[in-house]
Amino acid sequence: MLLWIPLISGHIDLPVAFDAVSWHAHEFLFGYLSAIVAGFLLTAIPNWTGRMPIVGKPLIFLFSLWVLGRVAVLFGAYLPAGLVAAFDIAMPVMLAVACLREIMAGKNWRNLIVLALLGLLITANLLFHWEAWVGEYAAQGYGMRLGISTMVLMVGLIGGRIIPSFTRNWLVKQGSKDLPVGPMQLFDKVCLLFLLIALLIWTALDEHWLAGVMLVAAGLLHFARLARWKGLHTFREPLVLVLHASYLFLPTGLLVLGLAILAPSLLDLAGAQHLLMAGVMGMMTLAVMTRSTLGHTGQDLTASRSTTFLYCAMAASVLFRFAAGFAPDLAMRFYDASALAWILAFAVYVWTYGPLLAMTRK
Repeated sequence: MLLWIPLISGHIDLPVAFDAVSWHAHEFLFGYLSAIVAGFLLTAIPNWTGRMPIVGKPLIFLFSLWVLGRVAVLFGAYLPAGLVAAFDIAMPVMLAVACLREIMAGKNWRNLIVLALLGLLITANLLFHWEAWVGEYAAQGYGMRLGISTMVLMVGLIGGRIIPSFTRNWLVKQGSKDLPVGPMQLFDKVCLLFLLIALLIWTALDEHWLAGVMLVAAGLLHFARLARWKGLHTFREPLVLVLHASYLFLPTGLLVLGLAILAPSLLDLAGAQHLLMAGVMGMMTLAVMTRSTLGHTGQDLTASRSTTFLYCAMAASVLFRFAAGFAPDLAMRFYDASALAWILAFAVYVWTYGPLLAMTRK
């Protein structure tokens, strides 16, 4: 973000592998998200399998591969396109190999679907590189849409497991009798199947009217799915409420994206996509990161003022970026505000949770 704003405003020039907008989109989706997925899987898989987590030199190796990918894309103008792509996918490929080994060793077959989604993300990244190499506008290509679709499916699947469970646990402690339905009921599976079909159509057909109709329908279904998790009862605990607020961006993004396809003169397509990218991905990852950090460092599962503030900063970042589509003359101001709010959210996270993570010893 610190490089993106001066780059898009013309104050600096960078030797990136793609055009400026495609570089921003790529690093947002495939750079940031690959790190998030790695963090989630390396934390979750030991819980799934009962095996020891990946630590020490193997973990440093994975992190180094991720950094290598970011540097290669940043200076991609000086490197062969194939080498840039190889460096970029090295970490997620090694992560997939490591996760497959752990899942097989623990015989935790039901979670292979998460590994399949990681494979789709790698495929989308390669497709993005290919489209850029042949001269297409990768920021609006098949690879980008497949990557966004994979991310949305990940949140739909994983969020559907953790949000009702965490909400139920908190509501039970509060003595509430109005509890969310259990995770992965028949209705949830129907919603996910419809989401999969809608995203496949959008990935393949882009701005076709059928994609718009299916995205709107999928969005409405997931509004109903979210309502079954009783998020309106969680306003007293931002740590739980933010999970529902994060998931709310999923049906909202689907609905707005579908409407933007059906009525492009009324809604900004890029702004709609940012509801899914920055909204779903940014908010949900921070929501899970804060909760996981508190849990793994032995703290009370409650949000401090700084935690609540960083949630608000992330929400503001998403809304500023969405608003830019309605005010072209002020778009750069909104871009600046959105980027600063994004940076502020993660700066407060580091300030609040960094000492906990640095001092914890397992």
